[in-house]
Amino acid sequence: MADNGVAPGRFETELRALISSIREPDQVWLERAWRRLDSLTKPPKSLGRLEEMAAKMALAQQTDRPVATPAAIVLCAGDHGIVAEGVSAWPQEVTGQMVANFVSGGAAINQIARYTGVRLVLVDVGVVSDTSALGGVVQAKVRAGTRNFAEEAAMTREEAAEAFLVGARMVRMLANEGVKVVGTGEMGIGNTTSASALVAAYTNVPVNRVVGRGTGIDDAALARKTKVVENALQFHLAERGDLLATLAALGGLEIAAMAGIFVGAAAAGVCAVADGFISSAAALAAAALCPPCRHFMFPSHLSAEPGHHVAMVALGLEPYMELNMRLGEGTGAALGIGAMGAACAVMSGMATFEQAGVSEGENPVT
Repeated sequence: MADNGVAPGRFETELRALISSIREPDQVWLERAWRRLDSLTKPPKSLGRLEEMAAKMALAQQTDRPVATPAAIVLCAGDHGIVAEGVSAWPQEVTGQMVANFVSGGAAINQIARYTGVRLVLVDVGVVSDTSALGGVVQAKVRAGTRNFAEEAAMTREEAAEAFLVGARMVRMLANEGVKVVGTGEMGIGNTTSASALVAAYTNVPVNRVVGRGTGIDDAALARKTKVVENALQFHLAERGDLLATLAALGGLEIAAMAGIFVGAAAAGVCAVADGFISSAAALAAAALCPPCRHFMFPSHLSAEPGHHVAMVALGLEPYMELNMRLGEGTGAALGIGAMGAACAVMSGMATFEQAGVSEGENPVT
């Protein structure tokens, strides 16, 4: 986190302290995990990436018997001032309306989370409309939507840091309740534009490789969206050397909160499951500010948005599934948590060759 010569505010100071407290996990647990996996009654590595997932969970949780339950998805909602530039096919009021839909159980994430047994936690970090009358929504509004980053920074440094800490505190609360896996979810009309700008800024990849159709915009709107992001990156060029300033200039309140989830998970020894493109932009911001948190990131699926692949390559992560999804809400994360549960069941429940009395092959290939 760059020093801009100005004394950090209260939230940035707390954020810096959180980041400085996080260390690399002890790699001995990764070695122990692979020793156990290779001793189970199967050809070594024959369960492919399911075994990789189990081993990484063992590293994150510092045990050779990792678990994927209890699990929760923290769905962060926030609005974006950039919608004034005509970058979305949907009006801004849909954000608040969808939060109400989540509360009533009518959205895709409600169905998938229910099916996979994952708890859904809704957090208002920056919705323009008032959600306080909606039961079950955590009220953590930093401000009512970001500013239009085509004209000014989307957030101040303190607002970005405060939103970041919202996510980190949610993970700490859930970890204290015994949750072992936390997925990221989001809702915010206009947030693919913000995510595109962030991914381009953090990776230096050309804008046309990261901007996609988001909610289903036509060719003219796609061209406009691409130009908006290109102009914004140039407009905020001075902030690009400062990782927190980049997040503040181009990000969203819900994106900052998801970045906080990734860092908070690293602090709590909890597995953090990335969803799609928006979540990956948050993961990039988190990893830029706190590199050790990559060890706690689990990429659930590869989104149909082009920028998602760019972000995954930059993070050195390979998604476990490719389902051509691009909805968000944490839908891919919920499915990923299901796969993580299967990986843990294999690692904990399978018999070893010795226990089963099964002969091991000669010169097993590892």
